[in-house]
Amino acid sequence: MLTTEKTIGEMVAEDFRAAQVFRKYKIDFCCKGNRTIEEACENKKYLAEDIYKDLEKVSEAKAENIDFNSWPLDLLADYVEKTHHRYVEENSTVLIQYLNKLCKVHGDRHPELFEITRLFTESAQELAAHMKKEELILFPFIKKMVAAKASGELLVKPHFGTVENPVAMMKDEHTTEGERFVKIAELTNNYQFPDDACGTYQVTYRMLDDFEQDLHKHIHLENNILFPKAIALEKTF
Repeated sequence: MLTTEKTIGEMVAEDFRAAQVFRKYKIDFCCKGNRTIEEACENKKYLAEDIYKDLEKVSEAKAENIDFNSWPLDLLADYVEKTHHRYVEENSTVLIQYLNKLCKVHGDRHPELFEITRLFTESAQELAAHMKKEELILFPFIKKMVAAKASGELLVKPHFGTVENPVAMMKDEHTTEGERFVKIAELTNNYQFPDDACGTYQVTYRMLDDFEQDLHKHIHLENNILFPKAIALEKTF
């Protein structure tokens, strides 16, 4: 049942198909998933009632939905790394190459391409460092907690004190990337390529759109499911 008490992040955690509704209304469900629908609508032209109606339609539709909320934390961490981290790694290099090419060929007629390229290059660099911190520090500790809980062994306190510390850092970095992609979406007119766009131009904008959507799901899985459950698990020791 949909209620006004649930946050947007909780709704998407229960049924990721809800993400398509929030995407339609340009409501951030990952970095700002701790708001209710009413709070998200305060400064927008959309009515909460319309959003609830769309969410009801989605929830009633028959579709396969992966229940990430029920997954063990070690499995979810592996999934994020092997699916979303790998996606970022594989697509960042290609997108930077395409964007640099567009700047050379179309930059005189579309100067916004230079700013888009700068922002995406910064994002790719920051995400690479961000993901390494998760893969080398945060995710291994989450897996240690899961293993310790299963075996009944004592959990050794990590050098960073509590899992809440790296989680807070990762969430701050998520917010930075979310804000960066808001700017990219504005500069690309929500990835609508111009009339004179060549094939590479069109492919690049579609890839940027896909990249942002994947990033939203990536951040949602961490901010709204993996991180809160890791914090809760640590408190059980």
